[in-house]
This record gives sequence, structure tokens and C-alpha cells, in this order.
Amino acid sequence: MADEAPEPVVSNTVEEPLDLIRLSLDEKIYVKMRNERELKGRLHAYDQHLNMILGDVEETITTVVIDEETYEEIYKMTKRSIPMLFVRGDGVILVSPPMRSS
Repeated sequence: MADEAPEPVVSNTVEEPLDLIRLSLDEKIYVKMRNERELKGRLHAYDQHLNMILGDVEETITTVVIDEETYEEIYKMTKRSIPMLFVRGDGVILVSPPMRSS
């Protein structure tokens, strides 16, 4: 027999931070971005810089407006759906994997 390369072992354990992202592939995740932007979508791909490809994305942008008469803060949320999105990793603040019930 010829020398064959051993098959990579796919583990369900988290030993490094990116392992948590790897275990979330093809799952719906939550991503908090800079500038009050939040994304929920299915993780298709990622790299070591946390660049990501998300599908079926719901984007929520929160803006704060000050009422000129009452000086009250008014929070406005804008939502939109995006079929496929490239997320640049340097804007990512937080990535939350899907909730798993045991």
C-alpha cells in the first residue's frame, strides 16, 4: 500500500476561539458589528480574520435621534433582509453561536 495521508479528525470540542465558529458552520448565528449594526444569518464560511459569508441575513441598524423639544432619546430600528452577505472581520465585535439544547 502507498503511504496515505491521515484523514483530518473533526472534533466537537472547543479548544481555540475559532473552534466555536467552526462548530457553527451552516447554523444561524448572531453577529454584533460596529456602529450599532446587528446581523442574524446562516454561516456559510469564515477565515482567521473573522471575515464571514452569511446567508438569509436579517440586518438591524439602531440609530438614536434626540427630540428637539423634549431632548428625549428616540431609538429607531431599521431592518432589512439580505440573501447573501460578505462580512468584513474588522467590524465584528461579537459572534454568538446558535442556542443548543442538551
